[in-house]
Amino acid sequence: MTAGWTDDRVGALKKLWLEGQSASQIAKALGGGVTRNAVIGKVHRLGLSGRAAPSQPARTTTTAFRPTRPRPAPQAQPAPRRAEAVQPRPAAPAPAPVPSVSREILDLPGTATVMTLGAHMCKWPIGDPSSREFSFCGRRASEGVYCVEHARVAYQPQVKKNGAGELARSLRRYM
Repeated sequence: MTAGWTDDRVGALKKLWLEGQSASQIAKALGGGVTRNAVIGKVHRLGLSGRAAPSQPARTTTTAFRPTRPRPAPQAQPAPRRAEAVQPRPAAPAPAPVPSVSREILDLPGTATVMTLGAHMCKWPIGDPSSREFSFCGRRASEGVYCVEHARVAYQPQVKKNGAGELARSLRRYM
């Protein structure tokens, strides 16, 4: 049985609560069988609301594996030796128009990680989940959680059984 809420315990509770201690920490500090729920109930009955700083557990930071993308090497520009040695360059011809590439080709499968996977991205797993190269398809999902290609694999039409087999099975029940 607990010793009850004495004036000393209530004072200690108020002090610890206003310092920002959690209800579990306060219960442990008070001891004598005081539970976390008893502390919460007493805090509400006393009308305590303001706290110095809310108690928060320490957050651990984790780094997710992200495949590195190759970056083009910077090209060094040689500095001109003299101002008069610099000659104007001839105008470069206009670049040829780039042919349009379908979105399917641009969305290569296996580009999404757990950290980059969005709500409308294909969640088809690619590779072994225990390897560092594991990823998800990542294309635009159009059939539930999969892209069109993976939905064809995942959602197979139901095979219909022939009618004669079902009839024979139902007749066996009556024999």
